[in-house]
Amino acid sequence: MTFKTIASVAALAAAGALIATGADAQTRDQIRIVGSSTVFPFTQAVAEEYAGATGNPAPVVESTGTGGGMQIFCGGVGVDHPDITGASRAMTESEYNTCLENGVDSITEVLIGYDGLAIAISQDGPDLDLTKAQIFQALAAEVEVDGEVVANPYTNWNEIDESFPDAPINVFGPPPTSGTRDAFVELVMEEGCETFPAIEALEEDRMEEVCQRMRTDGPFVEAGENDNLIVQRLQADSNAVGIFGYSFLYENQDTLKAVEVEGVAPNEETIGDASYGVSRPLFFYIKNAHRGVIPGLQEFAEEYVSEASFGPGGYLTERGLIPLGDDDRETTRQTVAEGVHFDRYAD
Repeated sequence: MTFKTIASVAALAAAGALIATGADAQTRDQIRIVGSSTVFPFTQAVAEEYAGATGNPAPVVESTGTGGGMQIFCGGVGVDHPDITGASRAMTESEYNTCLENGVDSITEVLIGYDGLAIAISQDGPDLDLTKAQIFQALAAEVEVDGEVVANPYTNWNEIDESFPDAPINVFGPPPTSGTRDAFVELVMEEGCETFPAIEALEEDRMEEVCQRMRTDGPFVEAGENDNLIVQRLQADSNAVGIFGYSFLYENQDTLKAVEVEGVAPNEETIGDASYGVSRPLFFYIKNAHRGVIPGLQEFAEEYVSEASFGPGGYLTERGLIPLGDDDRETTRQTVAEGVHFDRYAD
């Protein structure tokens, strides 16, 4: 990844535009943050720490999903638009272009750590160890049966494998606006799909459709952006399975347990060394035109990447964040301090 430091003239012009937008920007004394439900508990923890340490109002943090947060964040510059968005995947090129079209032309991308994408079940439920191919068979709209691609006929787990429980497939997961959904499709559905010859033989566009489309006939239920609601449903139904960020499993280990994926359960070690095959990076994005204008924005960002926060043993790792290595943490702190604009999609 390459970076270039924000030009001071551009930053001043952007700040001027912010002040000129609507009421005086100084009338908003709270930082506004949107974005990923996975990143939300980490951001909320930093918001509480920041408010306690500085005496400033706690930032307003909304869980809108990664895609929804990008849409809101890229809506424009000014007091009516958020300052930061959290993301459980990197900003896409189309989202970046939307930002540019709306005058959000200086953005700092902040890598904060890693997270496993957990598949979990109640502690009272059966122990499960699923391959990515079996997860695909349970959740895809279309699957391969006897060499043909057909509408998914599987309704019980033991129809996929006789060793599985004779129980209905009942999986609660994230909606299409969620970065968790994007990561699940990429890391589980697409990889599981590749093991079926009839699907691999399809034309590229058709294969992509089959590999990515989740079923809508009942066994997979989109549970919204609030991952705590999925946790509650698993706690109420010992046969239900849920998909969410590892931090939610970590915080509910007394009532939930992991479904192993290809023999590996998610934990700090397996996510950190990538032996757990369903892990992803976590980010937040700062609107640089709001730095120095929205009170406390720079201080909040620096608290987020402090060693006490996202370092080993920091209060975010206590909530399930898998920390970056020493060199990467230092690079992240420097990126935040300098307001480096990411240019991954620059011409």
